[in-house]
Amino acid sequence: MAEAITVSAAVSGAEDKTLSFETGRLAGQADGAVVARMGDTTILVTATAARRVREGADFFPLTVDIEERMYAAGKIPGSFFRREGRAPESAILTCRLIDRPLRPSFPDGFRNEIHVVGTVLGADQENPYDVIAINGASAALSISGIPFAGPIGAVRVAHSADGEWIPHPTYAEGADSTFEMVVAGRVLDDGDVAIMMVEANGTEAGWELYSNGTPKVDETALAEGLERSKEWIKEAVGLQRRLIATAGVKPPMEYELQVDYTPEIEAAVAEAGTDKLAAAMSIADKAERQEAETNAKEEIAEALAERFAEVEGADKQISAAVRSLTKSIVRTRIVQDGVRIDGRGAADLRPLGSEVGVVETAHGSGLFERGETQVLNITTLGTARMDQMIDGIDPIDKKRYIHHYNFPPYSTGETGFMRGPKRREIGHGALAEKALVPVIPSMDDFPYTLRLVSEVLSSNGSTSMGSVCSSTLSLMDAGVPIKAPVAGIAMGLVFHEGQYTTLTDILGAEDAFGDMDFKVAGTADFVTALQLDTKIDGLPADVLAGALNQARDARLKILEVMAGAIDAPRDDVRPTAPKIIKFEIPLDKIGEVIGPKGKVINTIQAETGAEVNVDDAQDAGIVTISSPDRDCVDEAERQIRLILDPPTADVGEVYSGKVVNITSFGAFVNILPGRDGLVHISKLGRGRRIDRVEDVVALGDDLEVVVEDIDPNGKISLKLTGDDSSSDSGSERRSEDRASRDRGDRRDRDDRRDRDDRRDRRDRDNRRSDDRGSRDRDGRRDRDDRRDRDDRRDRRDRDDSRGRRDDRRDRDNRRSDDRGGRGRGDWEGPAEAASFEADFEAQLRDEFGDLGPSGGSHRRGGGGRGRDRDRSSR
Repeated sequence: MAEAITVSAAVSGAEDKTLSFETGRLAGQADGAVVARMGDTTILVTATAARRVREGADFFPLTVDIEERMYAAGKIPGSFFRREGRAPESAILTCRLIDRPLRPSFPDGFRNEIHVVGTVLGADQENPYDVIAINGASAALSISGIPFAGPIGAVRVAHSADGEWIPHPTYAEGADSTFEMVVAGRVLDDGDVAIMMVEANGTEAGWELYSNGTPKVDETALAEGLERSKEWIKEAVGLQRRLIATAGVKPPMEYELQVDYTPEIEAAVAEAGTDKLAAAMSIADKAERQEAETNAKEEIAEALAERFAEVEGADKQISAAVRSLTKSIVRTRIVQDGVRIDGRGAADLRPLGSEVGVVETAHGSGLFERGETQVLNITTLGTARMDQMIDGIDPIDKKRYIHHYNFPPYSTGETGFMRGPKRREIGHGALAEKALVPVIPSMDDFPYTLRLVSEVLSSNGSTSMGSVCSSTLSLMDAGVPIKAPVAGIAMGLVFHEGQYTTLTDILGAEDAFGDMDFKVAGTADFVTALQLDTKIDGLPADVLAGALNQARDARLKILEVMAGAIDAPRDDVRPTAPKIIKFEIPLDKIGEVIGPKGKVINTIQAETGAEVNVDDAQDAGIVTISSPDRDCVDEAERQIRLILDPPTADVGEVYSGKVVNITSFGAFVNILPGRDGLVHISKLGRGRRIDRVEDVVALGDDLEVVVEDIDPNGKISLKLTGDDSSSDSGSERRSEDRASRDRGDRRDRDDRRDRDDRRDRRDRDNRRSDDRGSRDRDGRRDRDDRRDRDDRRDRRDRDDSRGRRDDRRDRDNRRSDDRGGRGRGDWEGPAEAASFEADFEAQLRDEFGDLGPSGGSHRRGGGGRGRDRDRSSR
């Protein structure tokens, strides 16, 4: 096995973080192979070049692939095949991040195919791998012998809550910051760093931190962060140079630079076509300009066809020379005359337009126009369960705010295939999504999943920033309480004859012919997203600062136009959107809201038509209610609130209730949410005795009842309205006295019975303990006989007790009949009205045995439903 060569260095300002590179041990047949590591996050990056140019190649074919392996995070893929499938969005975005600073670092005219592959071997869930991969790719190319103007260094910096820029933040440090920024660049001969690529965005925690006093990341703070990043870029480049010096560089590969046209053809095209192309490129309208440009190219080709008829590939060379001349004309006109392709000045915006409510059935929609760029955004609101599950190697497993971007061929007036999103569409959509993240309300403030889709209907420059603007309009139209409107603008730059000219709101052609693509999004007060790519060796600090300030002026103008369409989020979601509310409940109330086997929550859903979900959080229950109808949501919330804080009944008040439970001694009636009371069997006959409760009432019957009594434990005694059998006050007092004595007698007898039972058990235990030492068979038979006799005596005592209770009840009934001179049907009165508790307790003991001391804490609320819950819980 080959010997590994390793170099490493601590990161200044974060000495607990170490960046290392290793080569020589893995992937020996690749032109260059480096294992880059920080913490336990490890990625193998290889670089391989084709030795011949593919025939007909008129561009530089650089391909970057990132292979996320689930084993890196100790996971098995969640797909049906349990194997990694297509590259996830995180890998595609990392590919773009690596490609952007590498591509300008190869020689002009180099057309050999280059393939860079990064395989994530380890993901420690603390350190992101993307920046490590950029440095690893640069190191692999630098030792490969492939012509590469490196090394290139990269760093991620985060703006902390203290307002400091920290290098290589972990996932946790990034989440606790206000802003994150990836910066890549190369070290120049004079020791300065040329910034080549920037990718930056605000965080979800940003708004709260700003509210707590953390300095906002505005244009000044951004410039400071870019300057600070140069220190750590130098460190990364220095470590790569140590690797190159230690491991050496493979012999340089042989290659031939390709030329697109000969000097003769270049001169002939300039002579024949300068005036024609200059006139065409001064037309403001894109379609007219393209038509004029096409006519000019045809005229030039026709004029030179005979002259270069014998030159191989003359048509292709003439076309390439025409493009080069067009680029030169546009750049010269901008720098020397200050006039752009469409006649605008360097800082001028194209006409702007904003509109909301474009799609009636959508939950929210916004249309944004800037010149010939037109983007329609649609917002869809869903429940929390509609969030996106992410099966990846980083700690993020869910996402509730989702943005998708579509760029169909017709948006540029072309034909083509539509086979799903390409890398460019994924990258543009991700940038627009990041721009809105800092102002999206939290799930606690707005319990919806958000999906936004940007449909590019027409494109002529910066559709990604058009998506930012239309997203803001769409969100506010949907009633999403975003914290502030966000707008975006694309900036360009032309460096010609030693002069820098910054352009506001660039066209597609200016993007292609210019030297910088610089996109900035933000609110009126701070920046939320930034993307920068350059085709030159870097930008001076003053030029970059000027471009940031020029972008801010344009952003403020766009925000003003957007406010003319809608200046704040709507007060409520649109009628087509689901209505969702979310609130906390005490943990001990979750069972009451759900009910036994979901009975309560299912009843609420059936009665209201709303969907109700209860989740058990760490310190509280979370109730989420959703329905297309706001009234349904409000009614479901009302019912749940009544369960949490049920109303109290008043003695003497009349209530309309429903029979919810039937027992042998009476019917339980629900009179208020969470409040049940008992109508004793003696009060259901209206002056006549009944043998079975079911002969009078059934479950679900509606009854009008009067609250007769509420005992200290909250149990409610009810009677039917219109029942005047207890109107005689003297009889009532005598009945109450007798009931009190009966309750006291029963309690005494119950206490004596409990003491006797305990004494019997103690005696039996003592006898068993005495006999335990005897091992012979006769002793065991004696114990069995005694135990049988004891059991028979206990059963006989219980039977006698039940018989005495039945006899006593008959005697009381006869005395009541004799005393009042009434018939048997008139027997019931207040004496029995207050005694249902003892009967209930006796029935429970007969059915379940001794349940221990009674107390209100063992039963919830009151009535049959509370008892059902208690039994099921036991």
